[in-house]
Amino acid sequence: MWKLTVSSACIGSGVCAGTAPAHFAIGPDGRSRPLASPVEPDDIVLGAAVNCPMEAIAVTDADTGTPIDPPP
Repeated sequence: MWKLTVSSACIGSGVCAGTAPAHFAIGPDGRSRPLASPVEPDDIVLGAAVNCPMEAIAVTDADTGTPIDPPP
């Protein structure tokens, strides 16, 4: 399982919600938020993290805390 977090660096560009709408949405504050966490590993989540213009999305192993993206 992966833990998803979005940092305060998020500017609400919507790239993550557009790339992985089953995993991210823009909240009422105009910033991204994960729809669930932890989630099953999914390459589309990594795509959203990699394409975030502010590098605001972190994906970590839910059990160990090991970074998945950005890589260690």
